[in-house]
Amino acid sequence: MRGAIIEDHQLDADGRPAGGTTTGRGFLISWQDGPLAVDGVRREPTGAFVEDVIAAAVGRLQHYQTTKFRCRENDLAITKLQEALDWLETRTRYRAARGVEGTHEV
Repeated sequence: MRGAIIEDHQLDADGRPAGGTTTGRGFLISWQDGPLAVDGVRREPTGAFVEDVIAAAVGRLQHYQTTKFRCRENDLAITKLQEALDWLETRTRYRAARGVEGTHEV
């Protein structure tokens, strides 16, 4: 059974993602606040990316697969999460090719 999730997603004055938090039973995620590149200078991340959280879930499910809780459903969930990561990585490659990766440019 899923626990309650509390989301506080922030926007900047221009309506662009600007960090926030997501909390639930046993976790607190502080999301990346703003772009990684400011005035052409790359800065350190300030929080988690969706890819980080998905990768953490994949790692946990892979761990289950090394125990007596190994099952087909875990394998299927891993496959779908890895597919999600692939699509997000594709998005990043497209943005990099257009020279807008790490910025708020669309």
